Amino acid sequence: MKKIILILLITTTLVGCEDFLDKRDPTATSFVEFFNDEEDLRRVIYSSYLDVFTLTSNRRTMIYMHDGKSDNAYSRLEGDHHQRLANGNFNSNTDAFLYYYELQMKHLGRLNTFIANADVPYVENESVRQKYKSILEALRIWHYFKLTFRWGDVPFHLEPADLADATQPATPKEEILDELFPLAEEIASRLPAEEYTTDKYMFNKYSLKALTMRYALYNERYELAARLAKEIMDSGNYSLHPVYGDLFQYEACSNNNEFIMHLNRESNGNRATYGFRDLGPHYRTGPGQSYLVPLKSLVDSYWTLQGNPINDCPLHSKEEYELNPSLNRDPRYSSSIMGHGDIFYGDTIDIYNENNPMFYENQRASSSGYWFKKYVSEADAFKSSGNMEFAFLRYAEVLLTYAEAKIMMNDVDELAKSCINQIRERAGLDMSEADVTLPKYDSYSQQDWIELIRNERRVEFAAEGLRYNDIIRWHTAEEVLNQPALGHTRKENGQLVSLKIEDRSFNSHNYLWPFHENSLRVNPGLRQNPGY
Repeated sequence: MKKIILILLITTTLVGCEDFLDKRDPTATSFVEFFNDEEDLRRVIYSSYLDVFTLTSNRRTMIYMHDGKSDNAYSRLEGDHHQRLANGNFNSNTDAFLYYYELQMKHLGRLNTFIANADVPYVENESVRQKYKSILEALRIWHYFKLTFRWGDVPFHLEPADLADATQPATPKEEILDELFPLAEEIASRLPAEEYTTDKYMFNKYSLKALTMRYALYNERYELAARLAKEIMDSGNYSLHPVYGDLFQYEACSNNNEFIMHLNRESNGNRATYGFRDLGPHYRTGPGQSYLVPLKSLVDSYWTLQGNPINDCPLHSKEEYELNPSLNRDPRYSSSIMGHGDIFYGDTIDIYNENNPMFYENQRASSSGYWFKKYVSEADAFKSSGNMEFAFLRYAEVLLTYAEAKIMMNDVDELAKSCINQIRERAGLDMSEADVTLPKYDSYSQQDWIELIRNERRVEFAAEGLRYNDIIRWHTAEEVLNQPALGHTRKENGQLVSLKIEDRSFNSHNYLWPFHENSLRVNPGLRQNPGY
């Protein structure tokens, strides 16, 4: 793999995205011809975001599509890579693992070279150079966070690699993390504390802290996660947007104080976005393709308006809730999901009408009978694309991270409870019952709090690409991904019947991904993860 990286550095990675072709000298072949002024530094950062994180036409990397790897959703095209990861039909020759691994490693090779040469371009203000270099270093850390979470032990280099490194063993994951976490905080200290008015997708002090906080939580470094979350809260830079659903519609997606890490118009070069195409229904002549659709397991995870599970509510039976998902439900449901019986563009959705384009057996319809409402605007119903903006990380995650970290340390303090309450109150729950400072919560065990915070994350971040990572780090994937993928439920001959999409499976060794056989052949220093 590192041999490939070195070759790419000499050739294709220097023109890795279309923006690099738009140069004053398109015939430039040497490094000094390519990397010589402040604008080149900015272009390098821009392309490093675009190629991996913010290319909205690439469903393999688009944030909402990652829910298709989990028990939240079904991804209908195998080539998008999410379907196989959810149903367990993969091995070490599955293309997805080569794609994702090479994507990260190629860009790490580029980043190492650009960082090592960051002093080459001419800049008038050295603080600009430091900012851009620090952002490149932060991107490198992001790649390593992703790699270690997926594969565990991986090759680790913070400088350009030579051919001899290709045969070296991978570095143990914990050694990498021991170096990355302090380094991330040191880099954050060099970045501006305030969010940029332009190029908001670039890291600043607190967005890098927020990313570091996320992976501290993922890697069970709870004290670090809680401390970083508290620092972000104390900064006063961010707040919850008052209307939850507006964050995922044009009403507020580009104008709110909640998004900390942005996938916005600047980060993708003002390209179109495809939320309606990817998630929306095929409606009349609309472009909806239902590439990713919610599952019954997600629908049932929305607790009641009073903050109780649907199987533990004195007001209605579990059967009533299953048959009517809108009944007395957490308002985040109606902001996030729509399905049979709901109104779309003035019409009632009928998934059982064979003459309707939303008929559940149609190719472009939803096999589950549900669609995500997040990122699906009726304004885009008859357009080929849209201009939606997205969040990689919201302030809500900071609040729930603090609460989860304290719960896992068995130290549920008043701030942790306040964080949960802020989320629930903004969502519109009945706080006369859902307020976690009420006496009924005093008897909660640590396990009770764990179940509460895990479900809170699930419904708060549905279709935001976090669920798969959560079930992996919680080691609950063996439970939830060994269940069939089901959809809408109705009553037939007195029995509840749910649409069935596919069977799924997950083995204990699947918590780490395999290295693709091609990667093992190219880099003999790699060792296959157990079970593959």
